[in-house]
Amino acid sequence: MNIFKGQNLLEFSDRFKTDKDCKKYLAEIKWEDGFECLKCGHKKAQIRRDFSRTCNVCSHQESATSNTLFHKVKFGVRKAFFITFEMGTSTKSLSASYMGVRYGVTEKTARLWMHKVREAMESSGNNPMQGNVHVDEFVLGGREKAKVGRSYNAKKKKAITAVELTEEGKVKRMYAMRIEDFSAQSLQYMFINHISRDAKVTTDKWRGYRPIAKAYNITQIESNSGLNFKALHTMIHQVKSWIRTTYSWVSDFNINRYFNEFCFRINRSQNKATIFNNLISKMVNKEKVYHKQIICN
Repeated sequence: MNIFKGQNLLEFSDRFKTDKDCKKYLAEIKWEDGFECLKCGHKKAQIRRDFSRTCNVCSHQESATSNTLFHKVKFGVRKAFFITFEMGTSTKSLSASYMGVRYGVTEKTARLWMHKVREAMESSGNNPMQGNVHVDEFVLGGREKAKVGRSYNAKKKKAITAVELTEEGKVKRMYAMRIEDFSAQSLQYMFINHISRDAKVTTDKWRGYRPIAKAYNITQIESNSGLNFKALHTMIHQVKSWIRTTYSWVSDFNINRYFNEFCFRINRSQNKATIFNNLISKMVNKEKVYHKQIICN
């Protein structure tokens, strides 16, 4: 398969000129390891002009987009490809209103599709953080006047983030996720989903990490107003600023999808040449998501 490489929009436009070009690319990814009929299990099929497959035994027909996140795209597969390309390769995110105007779709349609792309950007969790890892919590919604420390305001969105650092102290990978509160029960999910038990984890002295330290190698130190966690706090500032300036407001229901998008770009910043192919592959292998499963915020 000749995968698309790079971030050049003109080259991308030249490669994917029609919906048919896009469906061919999806089909090559989808059946890279061979065809197997979903109805009868037979492994031989005829390839149709639109690159769908028709089983040689039961005649069941399967399109290149079925059972993927491209399932029943109504505004054109090529437009979906372009929005996906921009989301994956842009250094700054683009709002749904901008995408709608840019590609001639409604803001609601653009937002729904962008949420599907963010679904694919979610980490598989198969490669947990190793080595030096820093962890801290934060809130979205600004600081409260005359208050220092963690906010317990129910209206504020609470989150936890972790960064894996290089030997030079630079960010290698990052994950963020919404939490209900700052208890150990909530904080533990970052460790379970994204941090290896062999990692050397450093946190501040918040008591919520103490029960988790029974299962993980955690060292607790003074935050010193963030000075002891410079790289981590830089990333927290960036994700908060990114959400505030691009989207102004996001719902509790979808906040993890926005975290997926931000972390996806950070974690693949060293592999920009194949970032689009990687994202499309994840979208093909991700189960279809219906509109009713996504709240448009």
